[in-house]
Amino acid sequence: MNRKIILASQSPRRIQLLQQIGVEAEVEPSHLEECIHSSDPAEVVRELALQKAGDIAAHHTEKTGARQSENAEAVKGPVVIGADTVVAVDGKILGKPKSHEEAYEMIRMIAGRKHQVFTGVAVVHDGTAESFVEKTDVHVYEMSDAEIRTYANSAEPMDKAGAYGIQGAFGKFIRGIEGDYNTVVGLPVAHLYQVLKTLE
Repeated sequence: MNRKIILASQSPRRIQLLQQIGVEAEVEPSHLEECIHSSDPAEVVRELALQKAGDIAAHHTEKTGARQSENAEAVKGPVVIGADTVVAVDGKILGKPKSHEEAYEMIRMIAGRKHQVFTGVAVVHDGTAESFVEKTDVHVYEMSDAEIRTYANSAEPMDKAGAYGIQGAFGKFIRGIEGDYNTVVGLPVAHLYQVLKTLE
């Protein structure tokens, strides 16, 4: 597409996924304080994705408005993509761990069982916002306490929802998934691409 695309996230995994499908995006992470009004994982990720994308879009709307006042021809603003991912087990939402001990507790909760990963995506453009949520079930093999401790003490869990990265060392504990793999990584790009195509 010919329009400027901005990713309101600094996640290297999301940037890489966009590049894989041929979408070049500028990275402009939102630093808005997160405000959640729901305990439902699907609604939480939708809300946060909309907040992130809306925050960055608002900054650019001001710039676009200034350019339009100088130029009679309509100037289309950028397309802003926001995303948020959480892990849920037994209805409990697991975000990013704040310590290795918290990572250990999270991994202990998901070891040997099924959990859900929810990723919400928001696309904000021209004063309108579209959003969707994808859910993937993930089955994890049984893990010994030593395996949990070793993984939790590594650097890998610290910036990831649910304290693990499916595409990293934790991959050896994944028994299987039901749904979109990229939802677990952090951005369901096939669904997103279908939305972006309608904006061309």
